Amino acid sequence: MRITKRTNIAIRLLMYCAAHQDRLVTKSEIAEVCNISENHLAQVINQLSQLDYLNTQRGRNGGMTLARPASQIRIGDVFRSIEGGLPLAECFADADNTCPLTKACRLRVALQDAAVAFYASLDEITLDALVCDNDALLKILQPVQCAR
Repeated sequence: MRITKRTNIAIRLLMYCAAHQDRLVTKSEIAEVCNISENHLAQVINQLSQLDYLNTQRGRNGGMTLARPASQIRIGDVFRSIEGGLPLAECFADADNTCPLTKACRLRVALQDAAVAFYASLDEITLDALVCDNDALLKILQPVQCAR
């Protein structure tokens, strides 16, 4: 299974916010530290705030924080929310399926089972578990300091 770029960005963004729960974080600092385009990041921020994963504050002193504790954010839920109903293979697509094997294909069933198992394993992981006591990650997620 391959996750979309949007989901990858969403997880990096949430991990950054979880690592800096004591303050508002800015789009520009996340973009720099996490190596993400600000344009892509803005779209994901908007989506995550609509999904109630982020609180955002506009303006000169604006930024964002997690909308709920990291211990209450399940990674499987984030993946489902961002990935939506993306089909694993052509045979899962209602409109664009041209595969003549769909009605008899056992691989399709195996792929469905694999997707269920994939999400079930992610449901066991909280955002807090990804960040808490992960000193190597926290070091990477430190904002870049400007030389003066």
